[in-house]
Amino acid sequence: MTSANPPAVVHHAGNDAGRDFVVGDLHGCVDALRYLLHEIRFDPVRDRLFSVGDLVDRGAQSEGALALLDRPWFYAVLGNHEDTLCAVAQGRLSRDRWYAIGGEWAAALSHGQLAGYARRLRDLPLARVVGRGAARFNVLHAEFFGDDAELDAGDFDQTVRQRMLWGRELAYSVGPAHVQPGLSRTFCGHTPLHDVQHIGSQIFVDTGAFSAGGRLTVVEAASLRQWSVSVAEAKAAGAAALALP
Repeated sequence: MTSANPPAVVHHAGNDAGRDFVVGDLHGCVDALRYLLHEIRFDPVRDRLFSVGDLVDRGAQSEGALALLDRPWFYAVLGNHEDTLCAVAQGRLSRDRWYAIGGEWAAALSHGQLAGYARRLRDLPLARVVGRGAARFNVLHAEFFGDDAELDAGDFDQTVRQRMLWGRELAYSVGPAHVQPGLSRTFCGHTPLHDVQHIGSQIFVDTGAFSAGGRLTVVEAASLRQWSVSVAEAKAAGAAALALP
């Protein structure tokens, strides 16, 4: 059911029973995720998986990625590609514009089907905050230039919202990393990078799963241990036959 006013920020208690992981932009690469969940021995009862958004477009399994929203262990934030899907469903953007950035998988969907997905996606927050104190971490899509207090307030104007969904200033920065006092460890995606990059307080985990030379990456939030696999490697390993938790 769609909330009338979904919150911009959702807070989660720390996970004392299991592990928390963060996955980079899925872009429809569900079989690669199947492989990685098997590799990390993901326990759906105790563990949680947080997504930096961009579940859909470009890869071959966008509807499968959207189905992850029904899994009780999966927690996503809104990505710019989900925001674009919603804009198309609401008539604010043409399908052709969306197809140009990877939305062509939806060409066979009726308006009703697209609207159904949009209703679900509009409930996704711009950010998730997990835990408290030194163990706290944040999850959002692109980048954030405030501190924890500003993130917690969730009072984002259009400029900040646009940066949280589309910004690439930090990821493309040159020179010393930005100092970001007061911002806890914050996981982001959006900008495909060759490897996970730690810039200021923000950790960029999108390693281009959809691209020929890219990989899907999962990071354990507490230890920053990483696991990555390409779509081709996951396919060769028979990942399509692996059951999701």
